[in-house]
Amino acid sequence: MVVRIRLSRFGCKNKPFYRVMAADSRSPRDGKHLEVLGYYNPLPDQDGGKRMGLNFERVKYWLSVGAQPSEPVQRILFRAGVLPPPPMVAMGRKGGPRDTRPVDPMTGRVLDMKQPATPNEQTGGEDDAAEGATSA
Repeated sequence: MVVRIRLSRFGCKNKPFYRVMAADSRSPRDGKHLEVLGYYNPLPDQDGGKRMGLNFERVKYWLSVGAQPSEPVQRILFRAGVLPPPPMVAMGRKGGPRDTRPVDPMTGRVLDMKQPATPNEQTGGEDDAAEGATSA
């Protein structure tokens, strides 16, 4: 029996709420489970944050006995600090060669290695605009 740690959907239409479950990989998404490990609410609260609660001891136990987390659960466990960041490589195009640019594991966006503009360049442009306005 292969055990997966995955999300089980609860809530209403357009208002999802998920429970983090340890379940047999052959059981359906909302079907029979072995243990409830926590919850995840993807809708932002009044403070703008997403709510998440995990029983870290039980999650670590299931990972130690060989349970495989699904991709969304793997991201949640990374943000909670339980797992290391998943290996992420940007794809150039489907089926094409892989892009070797670094990807931010928190957002999934490609990191640009460009240096930000220096403060002298930014103030220089504003001074020129101000001088043009006063001389006109």
